[in-house]
Amino acid sequence: MKVLVVGGGGREHAIIMKLAESPKIDKLYCTPGNGGISKYAQCFSVKATDIEGVVEIAKELAVDMVVVAPDDPLVLGMVDALEAEGIKAFGPNKAAAAIEGSKVFSKDLMKKYDIPTAKYEVFSDSVKAIEYLKNENKYPAVIKADGLALGKGVIIAQNFEEAKNAVISIMEDQIFGKSGANIVIEEFLNGPEVSVLCFTDGKTISPMVSSMDHKRALDNDEGLNTGGMGTVAPNPYYTQEIADTCMETIFIPTIKAMSNENRTFKGCLYFGLMITEDGPKVIEYNCRFGDPETQVVLPLLDTDLIDIFNAVINETLSDLNIQWKNQSAACIIMASGGYPKKYETGLEISGLDEKGQISDSMIFHAGTQIKDEKFYTSGGRVLGVTALSDQLSSALDLAYSSVSKINFDKVHYRKDIGQRALNSKKLQEELVCY
Repeated sequence: MKVLVVGGGGREHAIIMKLAESPKIDKLYCTPGNGGISKYAQCFSVKATDIEGVVEIAKELAVDMVVVAPDDPLVLGMVDALEAEGIKAFGPNKAAAAIEGSKVFSKDLMKKYDIPTAKYEVFSDSVKAIEYLKNENKYPAVIKADGLALGKGVIIAQNFEEAKNAVISIMEDQIFGKSGANIVIEEFLNGPEVSVLCFTDGKTISPMVSSMDHKRALDNDEGLNTGGMGTVAPNPYYTQEIADTCMETIFIPTIKAMSNENRTFKGCLYFGLMITEDGPKVIEYNCRFGDPETQVVLPLLDTDLIDIFNAVINETLSDLNIQWKNQSAACIIMASGGYPKKYETGLEISGLDEKGQISDSMIFHAGTQIKDEKFYTSGGRVLGVTALSDQLSSALDLAYSSVSKINFDKVHYRKDIGQRALNSKKLQEELVCY
């Protein structure tokens, strides 16, 4: 098979490195890719959101499958355009991708089908939104832009002044562009967060290993929200009992709801969950592999990934017994100083071998480029350093050991990734997690 992966970050690098393990794949392509990806796949300069360009290059290369990984092209309808040309594609169509493309749609879907989530209200008028916040007077409050915002369209306000400023910034100042034309104001949920990615062909749903993301830029969960500063898997709070509850009350109802709405979802559906005192609730849906969750989940996969992609596309997922390694994984994000705000690019990276790797870990490139056979930074999140081991503590030790061998000017990374998981009572009691 010849496979084209659309995207250019750490998630796409993780997908490509897992696909590269398959004996069924002869050639891997990626667009636009990055420095690290170029060592595993032939890269092109077509942007991930250029639907016509991707369709054209897929036809020119005569690929057997296109894997559309990022949210933007999925929401824009890239899978629809590929399938219209007879090209096999992994990922949801435009109608199904609305589950991430519009938070208003996803919240209304959950309300309609009794899928547990936070209480909320939708606003298209900033004055009415501010009036609602004043009358409710419950904090923290969660303010979300309706559309896509690079994973940063959520503001958690600690008081009325912060909430008011968030509404003005999103709706009037348009810090997230048109994505903030409508907003969702939600109640703040308490409890451990869990990320669960699932393969689904629209009928069968197969959860992957659970994970725990770390969104804040600084240690102790302080600082600004980012696209993710690290993650561990499996998540110790996600016990078998909770997994069974999620399957019954969230996963299967969501798949059925989407089918009932004529938006059958085929691809990878991401569930962002909060384990509250009242049980698990949905914080958000994503219509694709999470980033950086993919960098700990896919390395734990034992089944050939291309077989899963084919089963999803052909709607034969129920025939496949997906296997996972009985190990733990940890990923540390090495970011540019100043991220998620202003940061420099073009800084030389030292410590990597010629394939952009290092022994004892897997290095997933998120924002790198190659010049004269040397790697340089080209983004805010630069590298994801992932290690596997039988215990989470040793996986973290391996990952941080590898981080210490890599360097670039003003490098920034959190020193406490995985500590919440290590300190959790459930982990200490050695409960089984999935």
